[in-house]
Amino acid sequence: MEKRMQSLNAQAPLLPGDHQEDYNLKDTSPQLGERWPNGGAFGGRGWINGGDRFTSTYDLVEQMFYLYVKVVKAKELPPSSVTGSCDPYVEVKLGNYKGRTKHFDRKSNPEWNQVFAFSKDRVQSSLLEVFVKDKEMAGRDDYVGRVVFDLNEVPTRVPPDSPLAPQWYRLEDRRGEGKVRGEVMLAVWMGTQADEAFPEAWHSDAASVHGEGVFNIRSKVYVSPKLWYLRVNVIEAQDVVANDRSRLPDVFVKAQIGNQVLRTKICPTRTPNPLWNEDLVFVTAEPFEEQLLITVEDRVHPSKEDVLGKISLPLNEFEKRLDHRPVNSRWFNLEKYGFGVMEGDRRKELKFSSRIHLRVCLEGGYHVLDESTMYISDQKPTAKQLWKQPVGILEVGILGAQGLLPMKMKDGRGSTDAYCVAKYGQKWVRTRTIMETFNPRWNEQYTWEVYDPCTVITLGVFDNSHLGGNSGGGSNAGRDARIGKVRIRLSTLEAHRTYTHSYPLLVLHPHGLKKMGELQLAIRFTTLSLANMIYVYGQPLLPKMHYLHPFTVNQVDNLRYQAMNIVARRLGRAEPPLRKEVVEYMLDVDSHMWSMRRSKANFFRIMSLVSGMVAIGQWFGNVCYWKNPITSVLVHILFLILVWYPELILPTLCFYMFLVGLWNYRYRPRYPPHMDTKLSWAESVNPDELDEEFDTFPTCKPHDVVRMRYDRLRSVAGRIQTVVGDIATQGERFESLLGWRDPRATSLFIVFCVCAAVVLYATPFRVVALVGGLYYLRHPRFRSKLPSVPSSFFKRLPARTDSLL
Repeated sequence: MEKRMQSLNAQAPLLPGDHQEDYNLKDTSPQLGERWPNGGAFGGRGWINGGDRFTSTYDLVEQMFYLYVKVVKAKELPPSSVTGSCDPYVEVKLGNYKGRTKHFDRKSNPEWNQVFAFSKDRVQSSLLEVFVKDKEMAGRDDYVGRVVFDLNEVPTRVPPDSPLAPQWYRLEDRRGEGKVRGEVMLAVWMGTQADEAFPEAWHSDAASVHGEGVFNIRSKVYVSPKLWYLRVNVIEAQDVVANDRSRLPDVFVKAQIGNQVLRTKICPTRTPNPLWNEDLVFVTAEPFEEQLLITVEDRVHPSKEDVLGKISLPLNEFEKRLDHRPVNSRWFNLEKYGFGVMEGDRRKELKFSSRIHLRVCLEGGYHVLDESTMYISDQKPTAKQLWKQPVGILEVGILGAQGLLPMKMKDGRGSTDAYCVAKYGQKWVRTRTIMETFNPRWNEQYTWEVYDPCTVITLGVFDNSHLGGNSGGGSNAGRDARIGKVRIRLSTLEAHRTYTHSYPLLVLHPHGLKKMGELQLAIRFTTLSLANMIYVYGQPLLPKMHYLHPFTVNQVDNLRYQAMNIVARRLGRAEPPLRKEVVEYMLDVDSHMWSMRRSKANFFRIMSLVSGMVAIGQWFGNVCYWKNPITSVLVHILFLILVWYPELILPTLCFYMFLVGLWNYRYRPRYPPHMDTKLSWAESVNPDELDEEFDTFPTCKPHDVVRMRYDRLRSVAGRIQTVVGDIATQGERFESLLGWRDPRATSLFIVFCVCAAVVLYATPFRVVALVGGLYYLRHPRFRSKLPSVPSSFFKRLPARTDSLL
């Protein structure tokens, strides 16, 4: 592993001011698993005795101890001597940390049911104080009573033990010398982040957050809405009459769901009974909130369209189909609002104008793509009854981050309030926000079912900008800034192995590449059945409906964009919301936009593949030119063996690939893939190209900048155009061999073909292969530097370039 990391470091390019290892994956050795040293309590005494206790619930994270205080309710609280009533609230104090419940007006028996969590690492006191106070409108709040706990006597609870039962405690006076009127119900225990109370608890490391900001720092699990494709087959319409009765209408149909609008082509013939038979496909989500609005319109002239009829249909009434069998079509009466003529000036008269023939269904056999197909995390069809059994379990421990950069200014200094989001399949998770630290420790573990190992989990780190006015982190209208993203393809992970690595968080800014910190993860992929895993590798990537009735490329792109918008809108309505900028960053909403940097990266990816074939060609050329006589002799011997025993060709090829695979096993990757700055061309990118990549669509740059970029794009496209033209020329020359565009060349070729047919028929195949192979492998002494006869003949063939303008 150490040698592997050294070779990786040697390959990483260097940026000014950066170190070579900054962009590399780093191996870590965290203390994973649940341990309860010294009984787990503050003073070494608790309910757990003996040595360490291990559990498997949270075995991919480092254990974090918390003191939990659950404030349930109070009773018989005395009224204030001033107001004659009690407005109670509870304040929990541990050292310098204070947490408080909400207060109730005029209530002597309040109920709070609120949990407070204090990190053991930050506790500086051995006493826990719980105060009950009476809130005053002006002046200092009145003291009602308190309860004091010695932390050395606090019991420890370990899940899956049942929750600790709360108890009634009599309130003491300020000095602890006697009891006062009133009781409070409390439960105090020592636990870890595996406790059920942890997600909803108030945390001492977020003590500065109050009000609505408290909801925005909690950890949550989200589920993407269930997405459907709605297929509207517009067949025909009848009795369509234009508003101008003197002409026949140019009719088309427009369908709309929310902000998705599609239209058919204009019927080619002007007729009152137009026929289209076109499919319009939409994306919609359960629960269905919008309706399908169908309008039949007449194109009067290019700038005017008259509505001839419309109808609104609820989506719940449409059939959900699971395969390619057609559903029943239906006729719908169209409604039109017009002007009354016979009854004076009565407007908006509702009347039936025509009817339309539709076949509408919700497609359950497709997988609705809501993310880039290059980083897809889910391939299951919409209908749950079509799902296969899961083939594995993915467990991810989000340990923490290191070396984060300041994302905003707070009290005159840089600050970062970081949280992590992970997305795989329909399940999204969001960790709690750790306040004002550049090295947050989350230590939260999550689990996903895996239905296909050839999928990708995406994790992103963000800065929380919605912490309320007390945090100073900006207004609620701010955007959560992206800190970085990590993608891990499950098929690159070995089964049943725990990977603990620190991933670089790299972000491209308009001024260049920047490392924002490192994300520490622990990942384990467990396979449930080897037979099912082997079976999955032979199945299509997407459900069969994608191949029986495929969408066009433009349809896939448009539907994916609409699905992303729906997912972002629905998750933005959760509490706390997963905001639009977070969802779009995780789903790579802008991955299809033009980028000179990405174009270069893809070009050099192709060149790296071609270079392998070029290297094989150069090696074979060296064999033919006897650069290494021993190698050439061995190749000749192998060639003669294969010619004499042709049945050994395929077994030899397969056995050779087997040996290559075994040899490469020694050099297999020992770590998951990560963002490669060299492969992405993120280090040597031109600043203007980066500025173009971050430009809006449509552009907002000055005309001279746009003109310069357009000229640059024209030069690049010109080179691509030349390459494409050369490829087309070679193909057209092959066509002209038998196309008689050059009568003499075609005559020579067909005469050669008939002579070759006679010779090959009369000569055994082994002799032909032997003669041809030895001729191709002949010694350089018998070679000419001039092009061969077949090459010269082929280059003389005509192409269609002379017909181009």
